Amino acid sequence: MPDADPIDRPTLASDLLTSDGLWRRLDLVASTGSTNADLAAAARDGAPGGTVLVADHQSSGRGRLGRTWTAPPGSGVAISVLLRPEVALDRWTWLPLLAGVAVSDALRQTAGLPADVKWPNDVLIGDRKVCGVLAERIETPDGPAVVLGMGVNVHLGADELPVPTATSVDLARAELGVAGVPVSRTAVTSSVLRCLERDLRRWEEVAALGSEGGDGIALAYRERCSTLGRKVRVTLSDGSVLEGTARDVDAYGRLLLDTGDGSHVLGAGDVVHLR
Repeated sequence: MPDADPIDRPTLASDLLTSDGLWRRLDLVASTGSTNADLAAAARDGAPGGTVLVADHQSSGRGRLGRTWTAPPGSGVAISVLLRPEVALDRWTWLPLLAGVAVSDALRQTAGLPADVKWPNDVLIGDRKVCGVLAERIETPDGPAVVLGMGVNVHLGADELPVPTATSVDLARAELGVAGVPVSRTAVTSSVLRCLERDLRRWEEVAALGSEGGDGIALAYRERCSTLGRKVRVTLSDGSVLEGTARDVDAYGRLLLDTGDGSHVLGAGDVVHLR
């Protein structure tokens, strides 16, 4: 059965591959196991920073803690980008957070949806996840790089969602009564990458200012992060669990969690928003 909403590479190339833009190369594949894995291999073979890989279908997408996820062909979009930031390595922790903000901005612009970010980088509509982000640092012959992957649920139906706490652009628009024609996967992809380029450039500009740059990136993230100020439960990588109030993020994007026994600084963890 033909794809009702094919991803249009010529349109993406026209939107994204500009002479002064961040994105230097755009590859679109019909299907792959993992765009992150493919792009990491390309990076080790010398692919330049600014390479973008978009998959029409991803059969073994990867998330945090080694989880995998799949979606029916034609229902979502998988995007990975290769970055070689000229920013101190200890600040690269901001990259997945910036990706979450970029996706939320893109869905607000293209789909009219009130998308927010759950720390560190899951994109939510209400309390349902519409996009996951995975950043992986890799070593290449040209030095360290980051592959940043984003998987957006666009056309999934209710019976196709991977978990009950997920949603898609189409489902959220229907539930919220958002008027207008359906949003294409091409439009979502283009908007995500344009928003991400904007945020990466701001991040590099702030980093270049050093202490004079203040915490402008953190301020932008705070505005979009629905976790801050809420009671949360955080499961850490060792299986331990903390509950408390998500107070803030620090200069590295780490979560500052106030619990009954003090304050904790968390660099990673699975967050559940408590009612």
